[in-house]
Amino acid sequence: MSVRIQPTAQVDETAEVGEGTSVWELAQIREGARLGRGCNIGRGAYVGPGVRIGDNVKLQNYALVYEPAELADGVFVGPAVVLTNDHHPRAVTPDGRRKGGDDWEAVAVSVAEGASLGARSVCVAPVRVGRWALVAAGAVVTRDVPDFALVAGVPARWIGWVGRAGVRLVERDGEPGVWECPGTGALYEEKDGELVERG
Repeated sequence: MSVRIQPTAQVDETAEVGEGTSVWELAQIREGARLGRGCNIGRGAYVGPGVRIGDNVKLQNYALVYEPAELADGVFVGPAVVLTNDHHPRAVTPDGRRKGGDDWEAVAVSVAEGASLGARSVCVAPVRVGRWALVAAGAVVTRDVPDFALVAGVPARWIGWVGRAGVRLVERDGEPGVWECPGTGALYEEKDGELVERG
């Protein structure tokens, strides 16, 4: 499988693009970024300098992934999602001088394996979105999201659990703390506010 890069995309020569990855029209991959195998980078998406992206990641159209973000394998980033990187966003210093690279410290958004960020959601760094979690469309994530959590709203709040299939889990009758995926039948257990897969 070869890499496919559309002619209107901008991929810096120092970026690493894994085998089988497609970079579509008007996308920009900045210097030192590293994309794994089998990724799909949609039209107009932006990947900042030094961003790390795992295998089989999907960035939908116009997603903005600012450095130093890290996306693990199998992450889905919906259309127009934004991963920020600044604690105190300002164009100028307190004395009115235009800010340069030395005037701020970039902070990261980290998205763990299999997690999904819904369309137009925003992750305000620094935050971590846990494994197989699901951030609803339009949500604003301002604190860490646990593994398998379903979060929604502004600011994003926990509203339920999802399994690997992305389907909302239901609690099993007569088994408090045991959750089942209606799609796959997989079972999960809730312990101390965290969800783990039942082995």
